[in-house]
Amino acid sequence: MVRDLLTRLSNAHGISGSEGSITGIVRKELKNYVDEIREDRMGNLIAEKKGNNFKVMLAAHADEIGLMVKSVDEKGFIRFVALGGWYAPTLYNQRVILHGSRGRVFGVLGGKPPHKMDEEERKKGVKVDEMFIDVGACSREEVEQMGVGVGTPISVDREVAPLANGRLTGKAFDNRVGVAMLIKTMQEVKSPFTIYAVFTVQEEVGLKGAKTSAYSLQPDCAIATDVTIPGDHPGIDQKDVPVEMGKGPIITIVDASGRGLIASRAMVRWLCDAAKDHDIPVQLEVGSGGTTDATAIHLERGGIPSTTLSIASRYIHSPVEVVDVRDIEDGVRLLVHALEKKPKFKLPAT
Repeated sequence: MVRDLLTRLSNAHGISGSEGSITGIVRKELKNYVDEIREDRMGNLIAEKKGNNFKVMLAAHADEIGLMVKSVDEKGFIRFVALGGWYAPTLYNQRVILHGSRGRVFGVLGGKPPHKMDEEERKKGVKVDEMFIDVGACSREEVEQMGVGVGTPISVDREVAPLANGRLTGKAFDNRVGVAMLIKTMQEVKSPFTIYAVFTVQEEVGLKGAKTSAYSLQPDCAIATDVTIPGDHPGIDQKDVPVEMGKGPIITIVDASGRGLIASRAMVRWLCDAAKDHDIPVQLEVGSGGTTDATAIHLERGGIPSTTLSIASRYIHSPVEVVDVRDIEDGVRLLVHALEKKPKFKLPAT
């Protein structure tokens, strides 16, 4: 079930540059469904189903935003850097896991207490570089004995919980949702084409794995599976973000106001046609916010026709992201059916 798979992926930990626990789950899930699984020099995991000469790349980034130890002071308090796009109020007072050389170490994110802030400080809030991690240690040496030091990766300590109406909340749905969708697609798809399912690394810090893998694989077209922000809850205007949770997967036409991806119209039409033919609900998105692996992929090798298939996720880049499982299931159905036929690319005029 998608729900169980997403729960395992979300509860696992894999910040940018430390995605091994996630790709480990992927290996186990796909070992009996693909012809080859390999890891490239960047750390991307590539699962290949061999077919004819037409090559399709499906990409889902395995990493989540996280933290990394920068220094430890003489009293055992840990300073860190943020890896990926954190909003400071989201981090303050969270519980975290430091993935040390001797195993997991639990800690809490601290900062100056609000009770001791003056009016101006309360208005500004606590900045990331003013926070620290408290693991209960009393000295630098004690922290080192725990196996924690400069470079130790840190993730938020949060697990998936069910909500009403088949919805789930948890951390790292950006982008364990895309990973789950890609795993399920590869388990179900029967396609005449060669399909590369690429579980990319370091997307949250610059789309790095997508760039290197697209260059080496040289696919004929590509789809990134990811999440996107819906406009269906208080605090956001739906006229600015007219996609919703529970209304089906979302096909990207443009993201980041065109600074990221301007999708191949042939790829958009390919997915829309498959959705229509198989009665799958879909939404279209022209976005002004973030971007995905598709941006890096579509610029490689002289241009690779690409788009993104996203799932609406509320409160992304927080430990309490929310998705509707039915959207993910519909996303899998759409990919499986789309991959039965080749996109219709227009030949250049001669």
